[in-house]
Amino acid sequence: MHLLRINHLGIATPGLDEAMARMARLFDMAADHAEEVAEQKVKTAFFPVGESTLEFLESTDPEGPIGKFLAKRGPGIHHVCFEVDDIDAAVAQLLAKGVRMIDQAPRNGAHGCRVAFIHPAETGGVLMELSQGA
Repeated sequence: MHLLRINHLGIATPGLDEAMARMARLFDMAADHAEEVAEQKVKTAFFPVGESTLEFLESTDPEGPIGKFLAKRGPGIHHVCFEVDDIDAAVAQLLAKGVRMIDQAPRNGAHGCRVAFIHPAETGGVLMELSQGA
């Protein structure tokens, strides 16, 4: 597996509009991309920071992953995303090592990317996402 870069930090927020206003007030930044990912029950907004991005995530369903995260932990950093060159090979390699994965196969994410999550029990408590661009 080849990690290309830290693609983004995912930040759970109870209100995407509030998070976007905060970024504008603090850093004079506007989101360069926003979308709803219905499959993940989330709305997202992305703010470029150098070669990486901050992704703010608002749940569209309290039973979705971000809704459950917010109910349990409140707003804050949700995950770290690593860009990989071949997500299918990366997931297969991790599974072959016996790594506990949330996703046994890549699924659709924002920006048309394919993503897979490594269970936080494997990473010292940090949810890690692997992503391959469209």
